[in-house]
Amino acid sequence: MHAMPETEIERFLREYLDHLEIEQGRSPRTRANYERYLREFLRFSRVRTAAGITDAVARDFRIALARRAKGAGISRGAVGPEGIIKKNTQGYYAIALRNFLRYLAKRDVATLAADKLELPKMPSRQIEILDYADLERLMAAPKGGGLRALRDRAVLETFFSTGLRLAELCALDRYLDLKRGEVSVRGKGGKLRIVFFSDRARAAIHAYLARRSDADAALFISLTRDGKPIGRITPRAVERLIAARAREAGIARRIHPHELRHSFATDLLMNGADLRSVQELLGHSNIATTQIYTHLTNKALREVHEAFHGKRRRGEK
Repeated sequence: MHAMPETEIERFLREYLDHLEIEQGRSPRTRANYERYLREFLRFSRVRTAAGITDAVARDFRIALARRAKGAGISRGAVGPEGIIKKNTQGYYAIALRNFLRYLAKRDVATLAADKLELPKMPSRQIEILDYADLERLMAAPKGGGLRALRDRAVLETFFSTGLRLAELCALDRYLDLKRGEVSVRGKGGKLRIVFFSDRARAAIHAYLARRSDADAALFISLTRDGKPIGRITPRAVERLIAARAREAGIARRIHPHELRHSFATDLLMNGADLRSVQELLGHSNIATTQIYTHLTNKALREVHEAFHGKRRRGEK
C-alpha cells in the first residue's frame, strides 16, 4: 500500500513545528503540545489547504471545544475532539492555531488572518503558596544524616532559594561552584538566566554531596528503597518527595513543587524586590506573568494593614 501524499496544510504544519523548535528554540515538549492541538484542528476541519482555514471553520472548531468543555457532543460528524476539556485548555488550542496562522501570514500564504481568531477569556489564575509557618515545617521535615534526608533537605532549600521550575531543578548537574553560589540554567524557550543559592541552600547541597559515593553527573538522584542511587531524579520523584515531606510536616493539603517557586517570588516581593528583578530571577518572558504575584502580596499587605493600622483609634492595645 502506498502512503497517502502529504497535503499542503500538513506540509505547512510540519514546517511550522520545525520552525518552533529550531528558529524559536522551543522545547520538544512545547512542539509536541502544539502538534497535538493543531492536528486536532486539522482532523476536525478536514482542511487540505491553508486557504481552507476560514472564519467559519475556525468558529465551528471553537464551538466544538466549548461543547466539549460542557461534556456535550460535537457537530462535524465523528471527526473532531473527543472527551471533556477544561476551559483554560480551550485557550491553548486557540493560541496554537493563532500562532500557526501568523506563521503562514509571514510566509505570504493566503489564509485566515490571525487577528480574526479571538482568544477566549481565560479564568483568573489561582496561585497557592505556603504560609511561612508551613514552609519552615516543610524545610525541617527531613531529619537525620542519611543520604535520602540530606538529598530531600537540599532539594527543598534549592527550590526556595532559586525559584527554579521543576524540570530545571531536575536538570541541574552536581559540579556547581558553591563558593560563587550561582549557576546558569536554561529555561523555557532555551532562555538562559542566572539563579542564586542562599547560604542555607549551599550548606544543604554541600552536606548532601559529601555523603554521595556515586559518580553520577546529576545533582539530585533518585534512590531505591534501600538508598541506592539509580540515576538522575525525575519530576515525578520530586513531586512524591515533596508530598511525603509535607505529610511528615503535618500539612493537610497536597503540596506541589511549583508552590515553592511561588513562595520564592512572593517572599522577594514582600521584602521589597522590584517586579522586573523578580521577572528576571523567575525567567518569565512577559512581566504580565510575574504580575500575578502582586495580587498575593497586596492581599498580605492588606492583612498587615488591618492588623496593625489604627489600633489606638480602635481602643486596642
